[in-house]
Amino acid sequence: MTRLPAVVIAAPSSGSGKTTVATGLIGALTAAGHTVAPFKVGPDYIDPGYHALAAGRPGRNLDPLLVGEERIGPLFVSGARGADVAVVEGVMGLFDGRIAAAAPDLGLGSTAHVATLIGAPVVLVVDAAGHSQSLAALLQGFVGYAPQVRIAGVILNRVGSDRHEEVLRQACVRAGLAVLGVLRRDPAMSVPSRHLGLIPAAERDAEAVDAVAAMSTKVGAALDLPAILAVAAQARSPACVPWSAIDEVAHPVASRPVVAVARGPAFTFSYAEHAELLTAAGAEVVGFDPLTESLPEPAAAVVIGGGFPEEHAATLSANLPLRDALRAHVAAGRPVHAECAGLLYLQRMLDGYPMTGALPGRGAFTPRLTLGYRDAVALTGSVLFDAGERVTGHEFHRSVVHWDDPPSPAWGWRGADGLAAHDGAVTAGVHASYLHLHPAGYPAAIARFVRAAVDERPAEGI
Repeated sequence: MTRLPAVVIAAPSSGSGKTTVATGLIGALTAAGHTVAPFKVGPDYIDPGYHALAAGRPGRNLDPLLVGEERIGPLFVSGARGADVAVVEGVMGLFDGRIAAAAPDLGLGSTAHVATLIGAPVVLVVDAAGHSQSLAALLQGFVGYAPQVRIAGVILNRVGSDRHEEVLRQACVRAGLAVLGVLRRDPAMSVPSRHLGLIPAAERDAEAVDAVAAMSTKVGAALDLPAILAVAAQARSPACVPWSAIDEVAHPVASRPVVAVARGPAFTFSYAEHAELLTAAGAEVVGFDPLTESLPEPAAAVVIGGGFPEEHAATLSANLPLRDALRAHVAAGRPVHAECAGLLYLQRMLDGYPMTGALPGRGAFTPRLTLGYRDAVALTGSVLFDAGERVTGHEFHRSVVHWDDPPSPAWGWRGADGLAAHDGAVTAGVHASYLHLHPAGYPAAIARFVRAAVDERPAEGI
């Protein structure tokens, strides 16, 4: 197998500037003539949007908790097809993941865990504000903590002055790590954010393109690109068969049903593998913008993913043709797969604005953040899962649904307090919940959904 150069951009902690550095590095390498495959560790939907703008190809996620450890290598190799270098942005601190006896040092799903699975060296982005000589001790701790993780260098971010840079460089020398770039404090390098993190690139349009261009120029000038490429060349690509949506779905339907997928500024959360699996299962995937369009005709099934409907509630409410079409689609028993923002859009109301009314509840936004992985069981059979099937998903929202008439729940799990919790709704052809799943982890569910669009019985082996 040809070795693919790859580098993981990590940090000691969240807020160190990984997204800015990773996006800028992707853009700078692309501008220099490289074909870059961008990846993000974890369930994040937003950062890959910026990566995609910088690379000119889809940003993809690598999350062992959502898809299974065994799929990380195949998904990485598949997503890097046609590229000559891969840049992987980490999540939180380098070793931050789910604490488990199986990997107590790395943290399941952590950046370090993924780096070992794909055989890639790590470059640490350090927020230099507040650091001086003690940086050497911090770096030595990271280098020695888990020797199977190869830390190959440091990028110093938010450096204050020439003297500050000199002291920090000396600290890196004492820790035995090369400095691969230095970025000075620059408020213009920050990306606008709100209650759930960065504002998605799809919502910022031309502004996002300009921001990525600025990051690429400034980061490219501040980093030693040849040295970073030399580090990336040390990667040991996993020896595995590339992931294939076609291989995952062995028996596609023949009738090519149209699956309408909500896109646009209000519904930006999706994984690239979702559309690929829908297509492999036999569907014709047609995107539509719920802010301005109605359902594509003829839509046999609908997917409404996550996003920020609260930022566009008035416009969503004003699109009466789509609200009517969705309500009729649901009343006819046709399949709908809705996650988080999609769950809210199907309610009767969202913060006082009328929504589709396909589900008997009212959504409201709250100050409380609900965040974390959930090991869930399907409580009700649906167009996606049989009752009793188990999954691992991710919640990320600041909203609640108040049910006027509680439907059959989609999921159940044991909360951190040990009490039983349930989520979502299953009614007729609708499966709606807060829980985000990565479709690559559950290809049989995607195939089942497409079969439901044409009312075909499950094929043997799916």
